[in-house]
Amino acid sequence: MASSEAFPHPFDHHVTQDGRVRVAREGRVVVTVAGAAAARLVAALERAADRADEDEVQLLLARATGNYRRGNEKRPHRP
Repeated sequence: MASSEAFPHPFDHHVTQDGRVRVAREGRVVVTVAGAAAARLVAALERAADRADEDEVQLLLARATGNYRRGNEKRPHRP
């Protein structure tokens, strides 16, 4: 059983004409990402989509919401 079959993909996204990314969970918009962060997110989503890696797309969208970090993700260290 593939991981995509075991776990549903609750996140979806829409890129607006002005470059903002609206991230939805189960049909409800939970965050809108704008500016440079949106440009980085769109680029990362396109790279994941080019590899047909839906799990990576879901992870990127979950991270974009900011509410799905539960201690098992390391934050980059800034000196």
